[in-house]
Amino acid sequence: MKAKAYCEAVEAKDKKNKLLVPSIWIRENHSPLISLMNTDFNLIFEPSISPNYTYLVREGIIEKIGRISKKLDDQNKILIIRSAWRSFEHQQLLWDTKFDFFQKEHPEKSFEEVKEIVSYFIAFSRESMHATGGAVDALIYDVSKGCVMDFGTNKGLDIELSKKCYPYHPEINGEAKKNRALLIGLFESEDFVCDSKEYWHFDYGNVIWTIEKEKEYAKFGPIA
Repeated sequence: MKAKAYCEAVEAKDKKNKLLVPSIWIRENHSPLISLMNTDFNLIFEPSISPNYTYLVREGIIEKIGRISKKLDDQNKILIIRSAWRSFEHQQLLWDTKFDFFQKEHPEKSFEEVKEIVSYFIAFSRESMHATGGAVDALIYDVSKGCVMDFGTNKGLDIELSKKCYPYHPEINGEAKKNRALLIGLFESEDFVCDSKEYWHFDYGNVIWTIEKEKEYAKFGPIA
């Protein structure tokens, strides 16, 4: 599939999902948030913009991350946890920080244009799946090469936001395609779904997971 057609399909799906979100029944199971930092898993934690961030996920996700980590250990690789649960305040801080960055990078663009660009990849505070504790952002570190793997839009931990972040964009190099397939495959093997626009973002138990898996209801709602 050519890039234009692929991107249009992704964007149509994303728009449809956003329209469906308010209609999804959430049967909250009230499972607690637990810090991935309190496990013995071999993980790397990307520094957060939120002070004293502890990378919390719902209890039912802990073992899933552990199994993914073990599979990567066997390949001499380490799972990088970029982000997990975010409070509404954390999400707003992230959005504001990206907005300020883009506004400085593109002084020729209007306030509304920059807002549209930032909102395309970063959800408003009360719309983010990270607030549910059922979303994980991840990359992979290759121990043998001593670097973060190439996923096509990143330089180490820094990711340039563009349509090439769509998971199966046809115009990324072969190595990046292979590395994305590894990352996505690991999470899908644990019943996560990959975000339609972000190859590093994975959902489980929340409304996006419910839509993608055609489940009757979501297990995780927002935790402020």
